[in-house]
Amino acid sequence: MCGIVGYVGQKNNSVPVLISGLESLEYRGYDSAGVAVLSNGAIGIRKTKGKVEKLRDLLLEQPISGKVGIGHTRWATHGVPSDENAHPHFSNDDKIAVVHNGIIENYQELKDELQKKGYVFHSDTDTETVAHLIDDYYKQGGDLLEAVRLTLQAIEGSYALGVLCADHPDQLIAARKESPLIVGIGENENFIASDIPAILNYTKNAYILEDKELALVKADGIKIYDIDGNEVSHEVYTYKWDVEAAQKNGYEHFMLKEIYEQPKVVMDNLSKRFSADGKHIELDGIKLGKAELENIDQIYIVACGTAYYAGLVGKYLLERMVRIPVNSEVASEFRYKDPLIDEHTLVIVISQSGETADTLSALKLSKAKGARVLGIVNAVGSSIAREADDVLYTLAGFEIAVASTKAFSAQVIAMYLITLHIAQELDMLPEKDFLEIKEAMLRLPSQISDILTKAVPAIRKFVNKYISSKNVFYIGRGLDYVVGMEGSLKLKEIAYLHSEPYAAGELKHGPIALIEKATLVVGVVTQEALFDKTKSNIKEVKARGAKVLAIAMKGNDGIEEVADDVIYIPRTHWMLTSILANVPQQLFAYYMALGLGEDIDKPRNLAKSVTVE
Repeated sequence: MCGIVGYVGQKNNSVPVLISGLESLEYRGYDSAGVAVLSNGAIGIRKTKGKVEKLRDLLLEQPISGKVGIGHTRWATHGVPSDENAHPHFSNDDKIAVVHNGIIENYQELKDELQKKGYVFHSDTDTETVAHLIDDYYKQGGDLLEAVRLTLQAIEGSYALGVLCADHPDQLIAARKESPLIVGIGENENFIASDIPAILNYTKNAYILEDKELALVKADGIKIYDIDGNEVSHEVYTYKWDVEAAQKNGYEHFMLKEIYEQPKVVMDNLSKRFSADGKHIELDGIKLGKAELENIDQIYIVACGTAYYAGLVGKYLLERMVRIPVNSEVASEFRYKDPLIDEHTLVIVISQSGETADTLSALKLSKAKGARVLGIVNAVGSSIAREADDVLYTLAGFEIAVASTKAFSAQVIAMYLITLHIAQELDMLPEKDFLEIKEAMLRLPSQISDILTKAVPAIRKFVNKYISSKNVFYIGRGLDYVVGMEGSLKLKEIAYLHSEPYAAGELKHGPIALIEKATLVVGVVTQEALFDKTKSNIKEVKARGAKVLAIAMKGNDGIEEVADDVIYIPRTHWMLTSILANVPQQLFAYYMALGLGEDIDKPRNLAKSVTVE
């Protein structure tokens, strides 16, 4: 992985299209970039370790041009970041060029067979195996589409592929399995891309390829086939997002822009989710009524990273308000533990992209075991959205920064809505309590705006005070512990600081040994029922020399007795504090990273959408 773009059309030089597409995909995270262009019966390849800007410079020194081309930004899986391991990869006679997202699991076996046939490998990647295998089949039969189809039948694993052949200067071939790929539709020009931003300047219309499908793409037409070679039809999907949504609009970084978009995201997710009389939750795309829910005796929430923490918020709320056992699982572990799920299980999977490989695998496993699957996703038409039994879209729009901010808020809102929906369907939420929570939820957008307006100066002051911290610990109880997990993750992701979250009550069972003079501890103390106990835990770290930055709810000013500094959030219902308490954490991580001079939107070693296991 990480980013793919391809072009077939009437433009004499496809390179500007490829470069602009790769630049639009830089948010996904990568370590090298390259292009392959067909011209005068030959394929020209330029690739380099480093950023797209370095590739652009290389193309100025060694220009290539042609009406057909493919490009790629690579996030290293097999082999270190290097010029040799960068995509595209090519056959020994330079006749076939390939870009690839995913992992070929049986590449070593295939590589051994190809080497016996005389193929020479120039990289450490699994992808080069695909280029040589297509070349081998092509030489046997002379049909490029058939050669690609046979290759797909031979390889095991996941892939999104773009393929060029010097003998076919008017076309490219695309294929996908468990890694996203779309075919963009233009006028006398067509495109392929791993994500819509790559081609949004040229078209909003696309075919979304399904697993094990191939597309033969020419300037004047597109044909799609299944892996057995049968032509299939697809409806055209029109993306609603626009180019402006992928711009910074005056903000220094996408992450900061997306933090400030949260009031709108929260409002968008609430504005259409209540009935006309305001007394019920209404969720389009979810058909879980009382009869279905009474058949459920357990719930699993499965996700990765930030989405997992949003799911943990859901676990706390569902168990407390609905009294159904809830297991919250990291997707990468879920499928390998032989989970105890059946037709009486509801599995909720959460993914911003809807393409997260581990989460998608968990979905498929759950369905195979008979469970009902509810997907919480942002990307309409994504794999999880298509395969889940029920879907709740989070309406967050583009999230470009690798470190999720507004996606977390949208996912937490989704968990609030699902919890209330289930509680109402099972007659476990009195109308009076529902209306109280609803009114508090509708105040959230203005409360987030209030935090963004008032907290930034104080947070910047705290950053200057704590910028030299090397070890940071987040502590809290209940929902505060969960939100501390997300805050700790953000600090790791973009400021590269060692940061660990702990349940506050567990400190004395080991972690307190790590506290020493001037260690920074962020104490999240918004749950009033647990306020005094967490305050006591803060006293324990203070007694050992820690510096404490607390996040508390307005009115609980007793925290000032034990904390060095305090950030207050507006008062709200107990179940809604997580979304407000997280905003100062996001700002703290952002300004810490800014103060340390880090590349905030493109943190090292990370990718926006993890489409491999």
